[in-house]
Amino acid sequence: MSTIVVNSLLALLVAFGAAALLGPLVIPVLHRMKFGQQVRDDGPKTHLKKQNTPTMGGVMHLVAILLATLIFSHKSYSLTVWALLMTALFGLVGFLDDFIKIAKKRSLGLRAWQKIAAQFVLSLGFAIALYFHPAVGSTIWLDRLDLGVFFIPYAMFVIIAVVNSVNLIDGVDGLSSSVTSVYSLASGVMIILFVLTFNGETLDPEAAVLAADRLDGLSGLSVFAFATAGACMGFLVHNTYPAKVFMGDLGAFTLGGAVAAMALLSRTSLLMPVMGVLYVATSVSVILQVGSYKLRHKRIFRMAPLHHHFELGGTPETKIVSMYTVVTAIASAGALIIFWFCK
Repeated sequence: MSTIVVNSLLALLVAFGAAALLGPLVIPVLHRMKFGQQVRDDGPKTHLKKQNTPTMGGVMHLVAILLATLIFSHKSYSLTVWALLMTALFGLVGFLDDFIKIAKKRSLGLRAWQKIAAQFVLSLGFAIALYFHPAVGSTIWLDRLDLGVFFIPYAMFVIIAVVNSVNLIDGVDGLSSSVTSVYSLASGVMIILFVLTFNGETLDPEAAVLAADRLDGLSGLSVFAFATAGACMGFLVHNTYPAKVFMGDLGAFTLGGAVAAMALLSRTSLLMPVMGVLYVATSVSVILQVGSYKLRHKRIFRMAPLHHHFELGGTPETKIVSMYTVVTAIASAGALIIFWFCK
């Protein structure tokens, strides 16, 4: 079995174990520090009983991803260092948001302009860094579609859209981690397929060297993708209904940064709307709801994001999670088929 496959599977297992084992350590600490969830008054009434459930459990995601990736990347850090930075820095924004909510005992943390400013600065910095990265550059689809300098605004849009979409989908016990674990596994498999089937025999010497460097970086990126999946699975041990802990914005922004990193660094961001179809649907439901209410003073959905529409319609949280996970798995399988025939 190829080294990339072994390392990726080991990263998944270690990240799963780390996130699962951190629960009994982290959850009591969050209880003692009174880091409890502040539930929105205008949310589903069934969520009121979740008030003061420990939050900021996303630290389990962050630690598990960092640990497993650093152990099993085996110095293939040319891409993973950017994936880890994107994950950690967006996680920091989420931490600040959570901390303000807890400190001020309210359901809103950072002000909207503060979140937007932080995301804009981070996305701009990462977009410029990736544009000048020899293994990423301005290409967004394998080695074929080059945007040139327009890659920078494109990458910024992808990062901000993905981070906010992953944050929005975190509204039902176990939902975000379930969807993201499937997405991450599919991303990891896609990267492995590309590395194992890459044929560089026709490349000139200079291009062959660049290709070899990129393949080395992708080997580390697949470890990162599997580590993210494992961290999500381990967190689900404590986050499935009824949740003992919530990931908070710390976890949601951490996963958002990770998903955006996978899409851009692997040059497969055009498949992100397919694999992450429910991330897209979640964001679109909010946009449509807000737009409709402002223009017509009428709502399209019972409540946005979309999962709350189903919840208010009587669908149990566990069934919503199951539906979203199955749809993501089918969409990811479709994306893998598209990738296979287009690579």
